Amino acid sequence: MNIPIVRSLLETDLYKFSMWQALLHSHPGAQAEYGFVCRNATVFPLADLKDEVERELDHLCALAFLPEELDYLRGLRYLKSDFVDFLSVFRFQRRFIRVETDGPDLRILAKGPIVHVMGFEIFVLYIVNELYFRRLGERDQALAVARERLDAKVAFLRGLEESGDLDKGHPFTFFDFGLRRRYSRDWQDEVVRRLAKEFPRHMGGTSNVHLARTLGLKPIGTMAHEYLQAYQAFGFRLRDFQKAALEGWVHEFRGDLGVALTDVVGMDAFLADFDLYFAKLFDGLRHDSGDPVEWGEKALAHYGRLRVDAHTKRLVFSDGLDLAKALEIHRHFRDRTQTAFGIGTNLTNDTCHKALNVVMKIMSCDGQPVAKLSDSAGKTLCQDRTYLAYLRQVFGIVEDGK
Repeated sequence: MNIPIVRSLLETDLYKFSMWQALLHSHPGAQAEYGFVCRNATVFPLADLKDEVERELDHLCALAFLPEELDYLRGLRYLKSDFVDFLSVFRFQRRFIRVETDGPDLRILAKGPIVHVMGFEIFVLYIVNELYFRRLGERDQALAVARERLDAKVAFLRGLEESGDLDKGHPFTFFDFGLRRRYSRDWQDEVVRRLAKEFPRHMGGTSNVHLARTLGLKPIGTMAHEYLQAYQAFGFRLRDFQKAALEGWVHEFRGDLGVALTDVVGMDAFLADFDLYFAKLFDGLRHDSGDPVEWGEKALAHYGRLRVDAHTKRLVFSDGLDLAKALEIHRHFRDRTQTAFGIGTNLTNDTCHKALNVVMKIMSCDGQPVAKLSDSAGKTLCQDRTYLAYLRQVFGIVEDGK
Protein backbone atom coordinates (compact mmCIF):
# COMPACT_ATOMS: atom_id res chain seq x y z
CA MET A 1 0.00 0.00 0.00
CA ASN A 2 1.36 3.42 -0.94
CA ILE A 3 2.27 5.83 1.84
CA PRO A 4 0.12 9.01 1.76
CA ILE A 5 1.81 11.73 -0.27
CA VAL A 6 1.36 14.65 2.14
CA ARG A 7 3.47 14.09 5.23
CA SER A 8 3.13 17.48 6.92
CA LEU A 9 1.07 20.66 6.64
CA LEU A 10 4.42 22.46 6.61
CA GLU A 11 5.15 20.87 3.24
CA THR A 12 3.94 23.80 1.21
CA ASP A 13 5.59 26.90 -0.24
CA LEU A 14 6.54 29.66 2.18
CA TYR A 15 4.55 32.29 0.32
CA LYS A 16 1.37 30.40 1.18
CA PHE A 17 1.99 31.25 4.84
CA SER A 18 2.89 34.88 4.19
CA MET A 19 -0.14 35.52 1.95
CA TRP A 20 -2.34 33.54 4.34
CA GLN A 21 -1.35 35.76 7.25
CA ALA A 22 -1.78 38.97 5.27
CA LEU A 23 -5.27 38.00 4.07
CA LEU A 24 -6.33 36.66 7.47
CA HIS A 25 -5.51 40.04 8.97
CA SER A 26 -6.89 42.23 6.18
CA HIS A 27 -9.79 40.29 4.58
CA PRO A 28 -10.69 37.30 6.76
CA GLY A 29 -14.25 37.10 5.42
CA ALA A 30 -13.38 37.05 1.72
CA GLN A 31 -14.73 34.15 -0.34
CA ALA A 32 -12.71 32.67 -3.19
CA GLU A 33 -12.75 29.98 -5.84
CA TYR A 34 -9.67 28.14 -7.14
CA GLY A 35 -9.52 25.83 -10.15
CA PHE A 36 -7.02 23.15 -11.23
CA VAL A 37 -5.76 23.09 -14.83
CA CYS A 38 -3.26 20.89 -16.66
CA ARG A 39 -1.78 22.83 -19.58
CA ASN A 40 -0.07 20.01 -21.48
CA ALA A 41 -0.86 16.59 -22.92
CA THR A 42 -0.59 13.54 -20.66
CA VAL A 43 0.27 9.89 -21.26
CA PHE A 44 -3.08 8.81 -19.81
CA PRO A 45 -6.18 10.82 -18.88
CA LEU A 46 -5.78 12.58 -15.54
CA ALA A 47 -9.44 11.73 -14.95
CA ASP A 48 -8.19 8.20 -14.17
CA LEU A 49 -6.64 9.57 -10.97
CA LYS A 50 -9.92 10.83 -9.49
CA ASP A 51 -10.38 8.17 -6.80
CA GLU A 52 -6.75 8.36 -5.70
CA VAL A 53 -6.88 12.15 -5.51
CA GLU A 54 -10.03 11.88 -3.40
CA ARG A 55 -8.25 9.58 -0.92
CA GLU A 56 -5.22 11.87 -0.73
CA LEU A 57 -7.45 14.87 -0.02
CA ASP A 58 -9.21 12.89 2.72
CA HIS A 59 -5.79 12.32 4.28
CA LEU A 60 -4.81 15.98 3.90
CA CYS A 61 -7.97 17.10 5.68
CA ALA A 62 -7.17 14.80 8.62
CA LEU A 63 -3.78 16.44 9.27
CA ALA A 64 -2.96 19.13 11.81
CA PHE A 65 0.15 21.17 12.51
CA LEU A 66 2.38 19.47 15.08
CA PRO A 67 3.64 21.40 18.15
CA GLU A 68 7.22 21.38 16.87
CA GLU A 69 6.06 22.69 13.49
CA LEU A 70 4.18 25.54 15.15
CA ASP A 71 7.29 26.33 17.20
CA TYR A 72 9.28 26.55 13.98
CA LEU A 73 6.76 28.95 12.46
CA ARG A 74 6.83 31.09 15.61
CA GLY A 75 10.57 31.41 15.09
CA LEU A 76 10.07 33.17 11.72
CA ARG A 77 9.99 36.80 12.78
CA TYR A 78 7.54 37.89 10.09
CA LEU A 79 4.86 35.40 11.16
CA LYS A 80 2.79 36.83 13.98
CA SER A 81 1.72 34.97 17.09
CA ASP A 82 -2.03 35.28 16.42
CA PHE A 83 -1.58 33.74 12.96
CA VAL A 84 0.34 30.77 14.39
CA ASP A 85 -2.38 30.43 17.02
CA PHE A 86 -4.89 30.23 14.16
CA LEU A 87 -2.80 27.51 12.51
CA SER A 88 -2.74 25.55 15.77
CA VAL A 89 -6.49 24.91 15.42
CA PHE A 90 -6.65 24.93 11.62
CA ARG A 91 -7.86 21.92 9.62
CA PHE A 92 -8.52 21.76 5.89
CA GLN A 93 -12.26 21.28 5.41
CA ARG A 94 -13.17 18.55 2.95
CA ARG A 95 -16.46 20.25 2.09
CA PHE A 96 -14.58 23.14 0.52
CA ILE A 97 -12.91 21.07 -2.21
CA ARG A 98 -14.37 18.68 -4.76
CA VAL A 99 -12.93 16.48 -7.49
CA GLU A 100 -14.76 15.87 -10.76
CA THR A 101 -14.03 14.61 -14.25
CA ASP A 102 -14.89 16.11 -17.61
CA GLY A 103 -14.18 13.46 -20.19
CA PRO A 104 -10.43 12.80 -19.91
CA ASP A 105 -9.83 15.91 -17.82
CA LEU A 106 -9.54 16.13 -14.05
CA ARG A 107 -11.41 19.02 -12.45
CA ILE A 108 -10.54 20.09 -8.91
CA LEU A 109 -12.38 23.07 -7.46
CA ALA A 110 -11.78 24.67 -4.06
CA LYS A 111 -14.46 27.15 -3.01
CA GLY A 112 -15.09 28.86 0.32
CA PRO A 113 -13.50 31.38 2.70
CA ILE A 114 -10.18 32.40 1.19
CA VAL A 115 -8.34 31.68 4.43
CA HIS A 116 -9.65 28.09 4.27
CA VAL A 117 -9.20 27.32 0.57
CA MET A 118 -6.07 29.18 -0.53
CA GLY A 119 -3.85 26.60 1.15
CA PHE A 120 -5.11 23.70 -0.99
CA GLU A 121 -3.17 24.76 -4.10
CA ILE A 122 0.34 23.43 -3.51
CA PHE A 123 -0.88 20.18 -1.95
CA VAL A 124 -3.24 19.49 -4.87
CA LEU A 125 -0.48 20.10 -7.40
CA TYR A 126 2.08 17.77 -5.92
CA ILE A 127 -0.55 15.15 -5.09
CA VAL A 128 -1.60 15.01 -8.76
CA ASN A 129 2.03 15.01 -9.89
CA GLU A 130 3.13 12.18 -7.66
CA LEU A 131 0.07 10.05 -8.41
CA TYR A 132 0.63 10.57 -12.13
CA PHE A 133 4.27 9.49 -12.05
CA ARG A 134 3.51 6.53 -9.79
CA ARG A 135 1.02 5.36 -12.41
CA LEU A 136 3.60 5.72 -15.21
CA GLY A 137 5.91 3.31 -13.43
CA GLU A 138 9.53 2.83 -14.59
CA ARG A 139 10.59 4.38 -11.29
CA ASP A 140 14.12 2.91 -11.29
CA GLN A 141 14.74 4.11 -14.84
CA ALA A 142 13.31 7.57 -14.12
CA LEU A 143 15.48 8.00 -11.01
CA ALA A 144 18.58 6.73 -12.83
CA VAL A 145 18.07 9.38 -15.50
CA ALA A 146 17.32 12.02 -12.87
CA ARG A 147 20.51 11.22 -10.91
CA GLU A 148 22.60 11.27 -14.07
CA ARG A 149 21.21 14.69 -14.92
CA LEU A 150 21.71 15.92 -11.36
CA ASP A 151 25.34 14.78 -11.53
CA ALA A 152 25.73 16.86 -14.70
CA LYS A 153 24.22 19.91 -13.00
CA VAL A 154 26.55 19.54 -10.03
CA ALA A 155 29.55 19.19 -12.36
CA PHE A 156 28.42 22.26 -14.32
CA LEU A 157 28.15 24.39 -11.19
CA ARG A 158 31.34 22.95 -9.68
CA GLY A 159 33.34 23.99 -12.71
CA LEU A 160 31.96 27.52 -12.59
CA GLU A 161 32.53 27.74 -8.84
CA GLU A 162 36.14 26.61 -9.14
CA SER A 163 36.77 29.10 -11.94
CA GLY A 164 35.41 31.93 -9.78
CA ASP A 165 32.65 32.71 -12.27
CA LEU A 166 29.87 32.38 -9.68
CA ASP A 167 31.42 35.15 -7.57
CA LYS A 168 32.06 37.77 -10.24
CA GLY A 169 30.06 40.93 -9.60
CA HIS A 170 27.18 40.17 -7.29
CA PRO A 171 27.40 36.43 -6.44
CA PHE A 172 25.17 33.85 -8.10
CA THR A 173 22.37 32.59 -5.82
CA PHE A 174 19.68 30.04 -6.60
CA PHE A 175 16.77 28.51 -4.68
CA ASP A 176 14.76 25.30 -4.92
CA PHE A 177 11.25 26.18 -6.12
CA GLY A 178 10.39 22.62 -7.16
CA LEU A 179 7.74 21.47 -4.69
CA ARG A 180 4.56 21.84 -6.75
CA ARG A 181 5.73 19.85 -9.79
CA ARG A 182 8.26 17.47 -8.25
CA TYR A 183 8.63 13.85 -9.33
CA SER A 184 8.27 12.64 -5.75
CA ARG A 185 8.91 13.83 -2.24
CA ASP A 186 11.87 11.46 -1.81
CA TRP A 187 13.46 12.79 -4.98
CA GLN A 188 13.02 16.42 -3.93
CA ASP A 189 14.60 15.56 -0.58
CA GLU A 190 17.58 14.00 -2.35
CA VAL A 191 18.05 16.90 -4.76
CA VAL A 192 17.83 19.62 -2.12
CA ARG A 193 20.10 17.78 0.33
CA ARG A 194 22.77 17.31 -2.31
CA LEU A 195 22.70 20.83 -3.69
CA ALA A 196 22.75 22.35 -0.20
CA LYS A 197 25.75 20.18 0.71
CA GLU A 198 27.64 20.77 -2.54
CA PHE A 199 27.00 24.53 -2.88
CA PRO A 200 26.34 26.06 0.56
CA ARG A 201 27.41 29.54 -0.59
CA HIS A 202 25.24 29.62 -3.68
CA MET A 203 22.20 27.46 -2.84
CA GLY A 204 20.20 30.03 -0.87
CA GLY A 205 17.32 27.89 0.39
CA THR A 206 14.04 26.26 -0.57
CA SER A 207 10.41 27.29 -0.86
CA ASN A 208 9.42 23.97 0.79
CA VAL A 209 8.95 24.94 4.45
CA HIS A 210 9.08 21.34 5.67
CA LEU A 211 12.44 20.79 3.97
CA ALA A 212 13.73 24.14 5.18
CA ARG A 213 12.93 23.08 8.74
CA THR A 214 14.30 19.53 8.54
CA LEU A 215 17.47 20.47 6.63
CA GLY A 216 18.22 23.75 8.40
CA LEU A 217 17.84 25.82 5.21
CA LYS A 218 16.34 29.26 4.71
CA PRO A 219 12.66 29.16 3.67
CA ILE A 220 12.18 31.31 0.57
CA GLY A 221 9.13 33.17 -0.71
CA THR A 222 7.07 36.34 -0.50
CA MET A 223 3.90 36.69 -2.59
CA ALA A 224 2.18 34.99 -5.53
CA HIS A 225 -0.32 36.18 -8.12
CA GLU A 226 -3.35 35.21 -6.03
CA TYR A 227 -2.56 37.85 -3.39
CA LEU A 228 -2.59 40.71 -5.88
CA GLN A 229 -5.47 39.24 -7.89
CA ALA A 230 -7.66 39.07 -4.78
CA TYR A 231 -7.28 42.83 -4.42
CA GLN A 232 -9.14 43.23 -7.74
CA ALA A 233 -12.25 42.24 -5.76
CA PHE A 234 -11.69 44.10 -2.49
CA GLY A 235 -13.56 47.30 -3.34
CA PHE A 236 -10.69 49.46 -4.53
CA ARG A 237 -10.86 51.25 -7.86
CA LEU A 238 -9.61 48.60 -10.27
CA ARG A 239 -6.87 50.87 -11.57
CA ASP A 240 -5.55 51.09 -7.98
CA PHE A 241 -5.64 47.42 -6.96
CA GLN A 242 -1.87 46.88 -7.29
CA LYS A 243 -1.05 49.90 -5.15
CA ALA A 244 -3.58 48.76 -2.55
CA ALA A 245 -2.09 45.25 -2.50
CA LEU A 246 1.47 46.55 -2.16
CA GLU A 247 0.41 48.95 0.58
CA GLY A 248 -1.30 46.08 2.41
CA TRP A 249 1.89 44.02 2.16
CA VAL A 250 4.04 46.82 3.56
CA HIS A 251 1.61 47.34 6.42
CA GLU A 252 1.62 43.63 7.26
CA PHE A 253 5.33 42.85 7.07
CA ARG A 254 7.00 46.18 7.90
CA GLY A 255 10.08 45.58 5.75
CA ASP A 256 10.29 41.79 5.77
CA LEU A 257 9.55 39.66 2.68
CA GLY A 258 10.22 42.61 0.42
CA VAL A 259 10.21 41.14 -3.10
CA ALA A 260 7.19 42.20 -5.18
CA LEU A 261 5.70 40.16 -8.03
CA THR A 262 5.33 42.25 -11.17
CA ASP A 263 3.28 40.43 -13.82
CA VAL A 264 -0.33 40.29 -12.62
CA VAL A 265 -1.21 42.92 -15.25
CA GLY A 266 2.19 43.07 -16.93
CA MET A 267 5.48 44.75 -16.13
CA ASP A 268 4.66 48.11 -17.73
CA ALA A 269 1.45 48.51 -15.74
CA PHE A 270 3.24 47.39 -12.59
CA LEU A 271 6.01 49.95 -12.95
CA ALA A 272 3.44 52.70 -13.46
CA ASP A 273 2.28 51.94 -9.91
CA PHE A 274 5.69 51.18 -8.41
CA ASP A 275 6.71 54.72 -7.51
CA LEU A 276 9.59 55.97 -5.36
CA TYR A 277 7.68 55.12 -2.18
CA PHE A 278 7.37 51.45 -3.08
CA ALA A 279 10.80 51.29 -4.73
CA LYS A 280 12.38 52.30 -1.42
CA LEU A 281 10.18 50.04 0.71
CA PHE A 282 10.60 46.84 -1.31
CA ASP A 283 13.93 45.01 -1.55
CA GLY A 284 13.37 43.94 -5.13
CA LEU A 285 11.14 42.46 -7.82
CA ARG A 286 10.27 38.97 -9.07
CA HIS A 287 10.02 37.98 -12.73
CA ASP A 288 7.59 35.20 -13.70
CA SER A 289 6.67 35.80 -17.35
CA GLY A 290 7.95 37.46 -20.49
CA ASP A 291 11.53 37.91 -21.67
CA PRO A 292 13.71 37.97 -18.52
CA VAL A 293 16.42 40.25 -19.89
CA GLU A 294 13.92 42.75 -21.27
CA TRP A 295 12.08 42.66 -17.94
CA GLY A 296 15.29 43.21 -15.99
CA GLU A 297 16.33 46.11 -18.19
CA LYS A 298 12.95 47.74 -17.58
CA ALA A 299 13.39 47.27 -13.83
CA LEU A 300 16.89 48.79 -13.82
CA ALA A 301 15.79 51.71 -16.00
CA HIS A 302 12.92 52.34 -13.58
CA TYR A 303 15.24 52.33 -10.57
CA GLY A 304 17.52 54.68 -12.50
CA ARG A 305 14.73 57.16 -13.19
CA LEU A 306 13.84 57.11 -9.51
CA ARG A 307 17.52 57.58 -8.54
CA VAL A 308 17.48 54.37 -6.53
CA ASP A 309 20.80 52.50 -6.36
CA ALA A 310 20.10 49.19 -8.12
CA HIS A 311 23.05 47.57 -6.32
CA THR A 312 20.93 47.69 -3.16
CA LYS A 313 18.04 45.86 -4.86
CA ARG A 314 17.52 42.29 -6.04
CA LEU A 315 15.91 40.92 -9.19
CA VAL A 316 14.50 37.42 -8.64
CA PHE A 317 13.81 35.23 -11.67
CA SER A 318 11.50 32.22 -11.47
CA ASP A 319 9.99 31.48 -14.89
CA GLY A 320 10.81 28.03 -16.29
CA LEU A 321 14.50 28.17 -15.47
CA ASP A 322 17.34 25.70 -15.60
CA LEU A 323 20.83 26.40 -14.25
CA ALA A 324 22.31 27.31 -17.64
CA LYS A 325 19.58 29.84 -18.37
CA ALA A 326 19.87 31.25 -14.85
CA LEU A 327 23.62 31.72 -15.29
CA GLU A 328 23.08 33.45 -18.62
CA ILE A 329 20.68 35.94 -17.04
CA HIS A 330 22.94 36.40 -14.02
CA ARG A 331 25.96 37.24 -16.19
CA HIS A 332 23.91 39.90 -17.96
CA PHE A 333 22.99 41.70 -14.71
CA ARG A 334 25.62 40.74 -12.13
CA ASP A 335 27.65 43.95 -12.39
CA ARG A 336 24.57 46.17 -12.02
CA THR A 337 22.29 44.59 -9.42
CA GLN A 338 21.81 41.62 -7.13
CA THR A 339 20.08 38.59 -8.66
CA ALA A 340 18.56 35.34 -7.45
CA PHE A 341 16.96 32.42 -9.26
CA GLY A 342 14.10 30.17 -8.20
CA ILE A 343 14.46 26.91 -10.14
CA GLY A 344 11.64 24.39 -9.97
CA THR A 345 10.75 21.57 -12.33
CA ASN A 346 14.22 21.32 -13.87
CA LEU A 347 15.67 20.46 -10.46
CA THR A 348 12.97 18.22 -8.99
CA ASN A 349 11.37 16.57 -12.05
CA ASP A 350 14.04 16.20 -14.72
CA THR A 351 13.56 12.51 -15.62
CA CYS A 352 12.85 10.37 -18.67
CA HIS A 353 9.18 11.35 -18.36
CA LYS A 354 7.74 14.64 -19.56
CA ALA A 355 6.83 16.85 -16.61
CA LEU A 356 3.26 18.00 -16.07
CA ASN A 357 2.45 21.68 -16.44
CA VAL A 358 -0.23 21.92 -13.77
CA VAL A 359 -1.55 24.99 -11.99
CA MET A 360 -4.32 25.76 -9.52
CA LYS A 361 -5.26 29.42 -9.73
CA ILE A 362 -7.71 31.78 -8.08
CA MET A 363 -10.64 32.29 -10.45
CA SER A 364 -12.96 34.55 -8.46
CA CYS A 365 -13.08 36.42 -5.17
CA ASP A 366 -16.11 37.79 -3.32
CA GLY A 367 -18.34 36.77 -6.20
CA GLN A 368 -16.51 38.54 -9.00
CA PRO A 369 -13.93 37.26 -11.49
CA VAL A 370 -10.25 38.04 -11.07
CA ALA A 371 -7.54 37.69 -13.69
CA LYS A 372 -3.86 37.63 -14.45
CA LEU A 373 -2.67 39.36 -17.63
CA SER A 374 0.68 37.67 -18.05
CA ASP A 375 3.66 38.99 -20.02
CA SER A 376 3.82 35.52 -21.64
CA ALA A 377 1.26 34.33 -24.18
CA GLY A 378 -0.68 31.37 -22.81
CA LYS A 379 -0.30 32.26 -19.14
CA THR A 380 -3.24 34.67 -18.98
CA LEU A 381 -5.96 33.14 -16.81
CA CYS A 382 -9.61 34.16 -16.52
CA GLN A 383 -12.92 32.41 -17.16
CA ASP A 384 -14.82 35.65 -17.80
CA ARG A 385 -13.82 37.18 -21.13
CA THR A 386 -15.87 40.32 -20.49
CA TYR A 387 -13.96 41.01 -17.28
CA LEU A 388 -10.68 40.22 -19.02
CA ALA A 389 -11.45 42.78 -21.75
CA TYR A 390 -12.38 45.35 -19.10
CA LEU A 391 -9.13 44.75 -17.20
CA ARG A 392 -7.14 45.18 -20.42
CA GLN A 393 -8.99 48.41 -21.14
CA VAL A 394 -8.35 49.83 -17.66
CA PHE A 395 -4.61 49.17 -17.93
CA GLY A 396 -4.26 49.89 -21.65
CA ILE A 397 -3.09 46.37 -22.50
CA VAL A 398 -3.42 45.03 -26.04
CA GLU A 399 -4.72 41.45 -26.29
CA ASP A 400 -2.15 38.78 -27.22
CA GLY A 401 -1.73 38.51 -30.97
CA LYS A 402 -3.65 41.69 -31.78
